Amino acid sequence: MKLTAAKVRSLTKPGRYGDGGTLHLVVAPGGSKSWVQRIAIDGRRRDIGLGGWPVVGLAKARQRAFANRVAVSDGRNPLAEKRKARTLTFREAALKTYEANRPRWRGDRTATIWKQQMERHAFPILADLPVDEIGREDVLRCLTPIWTAHLDIARKLRGRIRAVLAWAQAHGHVEHNAAGDAISGALPAMPSVMKHHRALRYQDVPEALEAVRASGASLAAKAGFEFLVLTAARAGEVRLATWAEIDAEARTWRIPAARMKGGVEWRVPLAAAALAVLDRMRPLRGPADLLFASPTRPSRPLSNMTWNKLMRDLGIDAVPHGFRSSFRDWCAETGKPREVAEAALAHTVGGVEGAYFRSDVFERRRRLMQEWAGFVTGDRAKVVRISN
Repeated sequence: MKLTAAKVRSLTKPGRYGDGGTLHLVVAPGGSKSWVQRIAIDGRRRDIGLGGWPVVGLAKARQRAFANRVAVSDGRNPLAEKRKARTLTFREAALKTYEANRPRWRGDRTATIWKQQMERHAFPILADLPVDEIGREDVLRCLTPIWTAHLDIARKLRGRIRAVLAWAQAHGHVEHNAAGDAISGALPAMPSVMKHHRALRYQDVPEALEAVRASGASLAAKAGFEFLVLTAARAGEVRLATWAEIDAEARTWRIPAARMKGGVEWRVPLAAAALAVLDRMRPLRGPADLLFASPTRPSRPLSNMTWNKLMRDLGIDAVPHGFRSSFRDWCAETGKPREVAEAALAHTVGGVEGAYFRSDVFERRRRLMQEWAGFVTGDRAKVVRISN
């Protein structure tokens, strides 16, 4: 029996109510109503949404259902046509992909670089193209100019374009990923070059630390850098560190899993010199609870470029991450046990050794970091030697 406008208005019980053909009114448990057409397309039964009631009334729903039946009888696919009509542009799909991935990125830097590369290299060519119209030649127009000159950027850009199109493919906007394996033959094979972070000889670290202490940089910049060197931690771990993570009595810094490269909470033993750095910062503790807040914007951490600029200004030929390498060289040259040195850097031990190695050798690391602190600060009297 066909529906009437009055009947549609009065229906409240959840269920599906037919209009005598392919058209149905669906009443949801919450009381909302919508129109659905069940129709066979290419031999498969499919449901096509026609809109919600009362915005789409009975007469309008019948018109839309009739138009779809005509399209099917003419050999067309109304569902595919509907999907194509709402296909996103590459810029829109990129924004969706960005929002989907942002929560899993550990810091702001990854998000910033992701946007910058898209704006600089992909959007000038792809931004306004519907994703289902992007071909391999379009992707190659983005990659080819930088493939040989800036290989690392080009490879990452390709991965990001491929991720956007993979998102679009998963959501039914495209059939094939134009940045996939099919374009590999058009991009010349390039040798992989291992790029190391610029680092000082470990013998030069005490002098560098003295230069930073004597510089005109802000207290937060100088103290944060010293803390970075003394803990051999990564820059992002230090920049975003909070007072809540510090247990001064236990002389321990607990870094949450979300900020660790390995995704596991990590304990860092704090040498006396590292605790002294925190004592200097304690009077500046602000509402953001950051150990090393920006001096100009106390609610924000130090900029990720602060220490790089400081190194350049002082003529120190290194980057912040390079001091981890200096620490590791010191460990090797002074005969420190490998497993303790690697654990101090929060490195995962691989292979068979890693399968059996479960300890974080925390107390041995504590002695190691105290000895490292004595070396870089020149306070050898407080050094506690560790044995193999």
